[in-house]
Amino acid sequence: MKSSTKSSNVVGKRFPLVDALKKTTGEGVYTDDIKLPGMLVGKILRASMSHARVKKVDVSKALELPGVHAVITGDEPGAQNKFGVLPISKDEISLPKPGAPGRDGKVLYAGDCVAAIAADNEEIALQALQLIDVDYEPLEPILRVEKGIEPTDEPIQERTQDGTNIQKSVEQHHGDVDAALSSADHVATGDFEFVGVNHGFTEPIVAIAHYDADDRLTVWSAQQVPHYLHRALTEVMEMAMHRIRVIRPMVGGGFGGKSDPFPHEMIASLLSRKCRRPVKILFDREEVFLNNHGRHPTRTHLSVATDAHGKLTALDLDATIDGGAWGSFGVVTTYYNGVLSMGPYHIPNFRYAGRRVYTNKAPCGAMRGHGAVNTRYAFEVLMDQLAEEHKTNPCEFRLANLLPANTETVNGFRITSNGTKECIERARKRSDWDSKHGKLPFGEGIGIACGFYISGSAHRIHFNELPHSTVHLKIDMDGGITVHSMAAEIGQGSDTMLAQCVAEPLGIGLDRIRIFSGDSDTAPIDLGSYSSRVTFMAGNAAAEAARKIRQKLVDAAARKTGCPAQGFVLQEERVIYSPDPSVSLTFDEMLQEALAKNGALIAKGTYQSPPPIGKRDAFKGWRAGLSPTYSFQAYIAQVSVDPETFETRVKKVWAAHDCGRALNPLAVEGQIEGCVHMGLGQVLCEEMPYLKGALQGPNFLDYRTLTPMQMPEVDVIIVESHDPEGPYGAKEAGEGPLLPILPAVANAVYDAVGVRMTSLPITPDKLWKAAQRQGVAPGLGSPAEIHV
Repeated sequence: MKSSTKSSNVVGKRFPLVDALKKTTGEGVYTDDIKLPGMLVGKILRASMSHARVKKVDVSKALELPGVHAVITGDEPGAQNKFGVLPISKDEISLPKPGAPGRDGKVLYAGDCVAAIAADNEEIALQALQLIDVDYEPLEPILRVEKGIEPTDEPIQERTQDGTNIQKSVEQHHGDVDAALSSADHVATGDFEFVGVNHGFTEPIVAIAHYDADDRLTVWSAQQVPHYLHRALTEVMEMAMHRIRVIRPMVGGGFGGKSDPFPHEMIASLLSRKCRRPVKILFDREEVFLNNHGRHPTRTHLSVATDAHGKLTALDLDATIDGGAWGSFGVVTTYYNGVLSMGPYHIPNFRYAGRRVYTNKAPCGAMRGHGAVNTRYAFEVLMDQLAEEHKTNPCEFRLANLLPANTETVNGFRITSNGTKECIERARKRSDWDSKHGKLPFGEGIGIACGFYISGSAHRIHFNELPHSTVHLKIDMDGGITVHSMAAEIGQGSDTMLAQCVAEPLGIGLDRIRIFSGDSDTAPIDLGSYSSRVTFMAGNAAAEAARKIRQKLVDAAARKTGCPAQGFVLQEERVIYSPDPSVSLTFDEMLQEALAKNGALIAKGTYQSPPPIGKRDAFKGWRAGLSPTYSFQAYIAQVSVDPETFETRVKKVWAAHDCGRALNPLAVEGQIEGCVHMGLGQVLCEEMPYLKGALQGPNFLDYRTLTPMQMPEVDVIIVESHDPEGPYGAKEAGEGPLLPILPAVANAVYDAVGVRMTSLPITPDKLWKAAQRQGVAPGLGSPAEIHV
């Protein structure tokens, strides 16, 4: 599992992504680009009510419309089969069954699926939707989590806790939090509120299904986790997995929003089976928002305690999470919301009580930094408050409380490499922190925050003994190396990472590598692109397979030259005998010898997480948050707050991220900059408001993401702690870099105007109201803090 960090054929060098030219020239094929003979357009009729029983669906007029080939409702065989991304909480169906009791006969939010049509073109399909008549029996909607916690006679889903709409509750306690709080020298407490936000990916959600003449189903979908879709299709369609093929074309962004199996994929498959024609379902932007699966609205109560020396002694966390209508990743979200606060600081006493509540709103799910972003904001804001109470520089306060490398947290997380100290020190120096913090004029401020995130989950959501990732390699007489993996390339650069991990031990360039990572018929199982797992897990599997190929090649070189195999070095497309460099072969000469009387060289690499330590089975939920390793961050943000409008502008960000080793610094920088942009959107402007259960402004005109004019300069600081178990020392850089930017901006706002914000986003009106209540204005001296 350990890979050498000394070799430097392609690892550690800056490369454009291997699919960059196809994307920038328009040659890349996305799902909506695919045209199949006889393909029909599928459209979904969506519910107009937040919570209602579907009594009857009359599709007779729609069926009479010329050009309509199929109409399905919940009466369609398979439409009622339960599915979901987590096997322990399958609560989704494709379509509600008219007149059915319980959850199966209901729509659960405004925008839920009711019926579907396949027609010759979009115009006919939309016209046909208007001809479907639905008879609803309205039910009381649950639109606030406070209401969802109360007992009810009509829960949204069937499996809830104690007659309420609570889907999942978590209670964990390590150490003695009450004693730590009572004996603390300082306790900072806050109530924080976070609204829901959407992923905002560019490519709309789209899927194509073709149930062909051989009774085999092929689904093309913009998916982050083809394997989970494959499993769900098997259950809904009641087909063996080998009769189903899942293909992932290019994906135009995911950020967690394309990691579930979705109803539209099931509906397209059901429609195709019914009419024996390919069916494409392409969402418009409103439908993307209605599908949602974005960041959960959350209410968080947090207390952090310190002793007289400024050492953290306790973290006490309570969170209520609005899950919307479906379970999605919600069980995991509920755990992550608490346990992923256990770094980068040493916390001897920890207590967490969290609950995820079903409501009649668009479902929430996984989004970049899944489960950790909101709690990280609250924690880091209170860290700044404690530093102030201790009259300590916020950088020094954090440095004094860091976890060391090679340790274990109180809840059993195994920490290997840890570069947080270097992150803080380098960001502090580059930003000129010491001459700015607390010394800038009114309206100007600087703030710091740290972060901590997993590099993949150590445990599978499907309990089995399959590897987390498997990679197959093949080299034949053309000299090209074919890599097969189901690790999903979604724009983050995983195909490039796989190519580098294969090319490195073979001493060759990336131009020899061909990545095939999108077809379940040809690629071995990988658990997909989520939880920042791909570099660590698929990268290790690819490197292992490449080392096996390398051994076959050097054995061939030994046969051809008569020199011992262990003396050969592969570099720059040659194999060189290091004791006598005059003895060498080209890569192709070595390959031809290896292929002689043997044929194509084939190898397989796999990755399995190391076994857990210490806390195994010691408490409920012990698996949640366990990872082979963790990434660490420290960000400093400098802001300007307009003293008249109170609009916040982020002027510059110094973003230090410990990625273990940057396999491709260019790609790491791109991931960090993307995380900063996404995090700034959540902290400054993004929100998903509802009015009586209806989502307001589900489009990119009303949903305000950060514009290019608002994006600050980002000084990326790559910290390399060389993880001992990562591929060539690497760990994640795709999600963790989002976490610190939100609280860094909030702490900078406090430094600028003396208002500590506990509600996001920090819009000008909210900040202005807080400042007005405070009486904040230039020249009034140092204002006391206010929580808003």
